[in-house]
Amino acid sequence: MPLVQRFLNGPGLGDVRALGIAVSGGGDSMALLHLAAEAGIAARAVTVDHGLRPEAAAEAAEVARVCAGLGVPHDTLRWQGWDGRGNLQDQARRARYGLMADWARAAGLDAVALGHTRDDVAETFLMRLARGAGVDGLAAMQARRRHEGMLWLRPLLRFSRHDLREDLRRRGAGWIEDPSNENPAFDRVRIRKAMAGLADLGLGCERLAQVAGHLADVRAALDHQTRQAAGRLVTLDRGDVILGHEALTLPAEILRRLLRQAVQWVASAEYGPRGPSLAQATARLTEGRGVTLHGCRLVLRREGLRIFREWQAVRGVVSATDAPWDGRWRLEGPEIAGQQVRALGPLGLLSCPDWRASGMPRTSLLASPAVWLGDVLVAAPLAGKANGWTAKAESLRNGDFLSLLSH
Repeated sequence: MPLVQRFLNGPGLGDVRALGIAVSGGGDSMALLHLAAEAGIAARAVTVDHGLRPEAAAEAAEVARVCAGLGVPHDTLRWQGWDGRGNLQDQARRARYGLMADWARAAGLDAVALGHTRDDVAETFLMRLARGAGVDGLAAMQARRRHEGMLWLRPLLRFSRHDLREDLRRRGAGWIEDPSNENPAFDRVRIRKAMAGLADLGLGCERLAQVAGHLADVRAALDHQTRQAAGRLVTLDRGDVILGHEALTLPAEILRRLLRQAVQWVASAEYGPRGPSLAQATARLTEGRGVTLHGCRLVLRREGLRIFREWQAVRGVVSATDAPWDGRWRLEGPEIAGQQVRALGPLGLLSCPDWRASGMPRTSLLASPAVWLGDVLVAAPLAGKANGWTAKAESLRNGDFLSLLSH
């Protein structure tokens, strides 16, 4: 079957009317661009210039030239956020996804396609195996994933890197080789070189990707059980999550998944807690003890396991009244110049004599959103002092927890 037909038969493309394509200029993304153009998909391409290599601007211009020849609109996005500190690759990756998601929404696109291949699946499997990853880490990349409020597609996961480059050669099309692909300072490059020897043992890319695919099936089964458990056991109480007591008797992996996603939502975090800290917290909970995890408190109460924001984690968080507070709270009410949204805290709670009537625990209310004008408390919607204001906890752009409750 021709590559373009295999491409069209891939997962997720049939229901996409307007597709964004991430094109770095490398062989995989250039093959994706040409296949989409040949398939007649209404697409718009984007290249992110991280400003980290002097060649990057010229490479983006070359991608724009190829796109013009194919009749595909192209945009270049530039990131200038690197300050020389922290993990460069991680920051660049996060910035890249954020920039492309904003670009896709502004362009009215349904999804963005990425050029990950079967080789990427195999390499990622080995990298995560070396780190002792669990099922989720070892499972194959998802062909469809929602992140940063955008749908991301990987339509080339069934294709090998070799087949895609052969297709480009057949077309007489070129691509750009990133010199970092030969830099042994990067884990992926060392893994790639090591895989040459593994192939002789029957552990080539195809076999490793197949195993990762089996684990993806296991992940899907665990996710299904987690959704069923969430539907039975989870309730929301004004931004807090309550798990029924039965949750602590669930199989360890299902409980871990529920806790991770619940804590991620309550903490309005991009990622959930790491495995070791989550395992330690789970063990303490099953012993009947409360824990602090990922900026949240998890406490066993009469109604079940309540998960709420820790006041110390948000005591310094400040936002304008028309912006999200702590990543997920939206407040609406009578605007007055100079007002801010901050945590209620102990001093604010003293100005809410009717807070007990709310039915919320004191510890939850301390971390709840409140409207302040200087040092004067204007409103605390969750603590019985609304003064015309409301507060609503919204879904995270990167969180899946609320989607568990919709099944």
